[in-house]
Amino acid sequence: MSKRHLAFLAAFGASFIYGLNHTLAKDIMPVHIKPFGFIMLRVLGAALLFWMSSLFVPREKIDKKDWLRIALCALFGMTVNMLCFFKGLALSTPINSSVVITISPVILLLLSAVFLKEKITWMKGLGIGLGFIGAIVLILFGAQVQDNAPNIPLGNVFFLINATAYSIYLIIVKPLTAKYSSITLMKWFFLIAVFMNMPIALPEFLEVQWTQLPLSVIGVMVFVVVGTTYCTYLFNVFALRELKPSTIGAFIYLQPLLATFIAILLGADTLTVVRVLAASLIFLGVYLSTRKKKNAIA
Repeated sequence: MSKRHLAFLAAFGASFIYGLNHTLAKDIMPVHIKPFGFIMLRVLGAALLFWMSSLFVPREKIDKKDWLRIALCALFGMTVNMLCFFKGLALSTPINSSVVITISPVILLLLSAVFLKEKITWMKGLGIGLGFIGAIVLILFGAQVQDNAPNIPLGNVFFLINATAYSIYLIIVKPLTAKYSSITLMKWFFLIAVFMNMPIALPEFLEVQWTQLPLSVIGVMVFVVVGTTYCTYLFNVFALRELKPSTIGAFIYLQPLLATFIAILLGADTLTVVRVLAASLIFLGVYLSTRKKKNAIA
């Protein structure tokens, strides 16, 4: 199997794990652990796993000029991104979270136009407009009163910030993937993220009654740390070596399908007409804004 095929497989694996995460993580918040406390657990666990993994790969020295970019990756990819996603998940629903984050490819296109000077055609502009209309419809009108979703509109806003932060991360991390191994990057990203998240997340982390947690809850926590954090970030950095950020972003379209199926199967969420309409606008917008010519390379 070629490296390119492995990159596609890694991107698919990351999306599949994220699809599971929407419902599993939601199910234990905030009863057993609050959202920011969960993030502290994620970055601590991931930092430990990546530093342990680094013992088995060649050591790489980081150039001084790259430290600022590494710190920014930790800020957008492992701090703002994570905090906003889990806070949004605590306030909103799994289906809403999986739909709103599909706006990421559109945001990636906008950011690429601003920072990479990529040209936006009228078709892409139309796609951007439709995508944002869909996101706004979901944020303003997708609310459905649920006991475990106390503020769906605000939660959806957090998802939008999460998608923006993750898009910025994908753009700024790309040059680093050509210079350093995935393990080297991740061990420093998450170590720095531990200290960035600490002022906000440590208080909620210390509130957790660890000795009283059911085994099922512990299992979900292990899945989130090992699967949703360690494996997915490793998979995405590996995939970025062979694929463009926009191609990686395209795999995010799988998440609503997986998350919706799992959420409905487990009785954690339901479909509504507004959600279907908003999702349709977002998907159409993303399709138009990221459509390439037949001879384009992914």
